[in-house]
Amino acid sequence: MMSIRRLAALTLLATAVAAPAAPRAKVVAPHVNTTSFDKLPQPLPLPYNESANANAQVAAARARALKTHKRLLIDLGGNWCLDCRLLAGTIDLPEMKRFVDSKFVVVTVDIGRFDKNGQIAAGYGIKGRLKGVPAVLVVDPRTNKLLNAGHETELADARSMGPQALADWLAKWAA
Repeated sequence: MMSIRRLAALTLLATAVAAPAAPRAKVVAPHVNTTSFDKLPQPLPLPYNESANANAQVAAARARALKTHKRLLIDLGGNWCLDCRLLAGTIDLPEMKRFVDSKFVVVTVDIGRFDKNGQIAAGYGIKGRLKGVPAVLVVDPRTNKLLNAGHETELADARSMGPQALADWLAKWAA
C-alpha cells in the first residue's frame, strides 16, 4: 500500500512533468530614435582594445554578470570592421545603452585579422575560424553555456540591418 506522502509526491511530480513550461516573457527592444547608420555620432567607436588580455577580460565580465544577474555578451571583432563599429555605435546610443546595460554585461574582444583570441570562441564550442564579425556570443554566466549557438555571426552584415534591427536582435537574447 502506498503512503499518502508518497502518493502526493508522485502526483506532484506527474503534474510538473505533464504541465507545459511557462513561456519566457518576450523582451521588447527599445525604440531606436536613430533611423539609419548615417545618423550615428561620428567618428564611430573603436571598441576593441588590441593589447588587452582577452581571457582576463571575459573572466572579469562573467564575474560581473553573475553578481548582477545579467547575461554575458561577448562581442568578438576588430576596429578595422565597419559592421563591428556600427554595432558599437548603435549600442552607444542613449536608449540602447540603457537597455543593454540593464540586460547584459558586455565585453569586447579583439580578434585581430581572425588570428587572435580564437580560444574565446573555441571555449564556447565554435570550431575553426569565425564565419564573420562581429560575432556576438550570448552566455548564461551561471552555466557558462552559449545561449545563441548557431546565431553568433548574424550581425556580421550589420550594415544591411539598421539600428532598430540591431536592437531587435539583441532583445531576442535578453533575459
